[in-house]
Amino acid sequence: MQHPPRAAERILSVARNLFYRQGIRAIGVDEIVRQAGVTKPSLYRSFSSKDELAASYLRRYEIEFWERFDEAVAAHPGDPRAQIRAFLTRVGHRAVQLDYRGCGMTNAAIEYPEHGHPARLVGEANKRELRRRLRAMAAEMGAGDADMLGDGLLLLIEGAFVSGQLFGPGGPAASVAENADRLISASLKG
Repeated sequence: MQHPPRAAERILSVARNLFYRQGIRAIGVDEIVRQAGVTKPSLYRSFSSKDELAASYLRRYEIEFWERFDEAVAAHPGDPRAQIRAFLTRVGHRAVQLDYRGCGMTNAAIEYPEHGHPARLVGEANKRELRRRLRAMAAEMGAGDADMLGDGLLLLIEGAFVSGQLFGPGGPAASVAENADRLISASLKG
């Protein structure tokens, strides 16, 4: 017999959808508890504050992000260029969908300029780790300036996250993998 999801899971699921679609600051606790079918005390028993709920949403979002990244890496063992291309091909496909809202962690960093905010801290840690991994992959490819190539790839990724929201279908995010491949080629020539 399958049990209904616990209140905390329902709250987090509803918050994830609302926060991603509409923004964290745009959504109030009242709307979350209404859609989750719980009470405010239930929310605050599970999450000490809306800020902690936002950080929990982003921690779950980050798990999914790294699963997608790691799938691309596992599909091409020992070939960082193919790994990056596989990851960015998927980013490009997702980023041109009509309902695409970018990267939840990037969006949270924009919404919360305060450097110590719990939601921002999750996003910052993710972006630092992505930067570290991209630089390491660039070094593994033999780039003359691996840090520069890794940072260029990061800029392309972040650009796809944002331009996907602006342009949607037919937008430049669809070509992020091809642009990354050209940047890699240019970086490996010298």
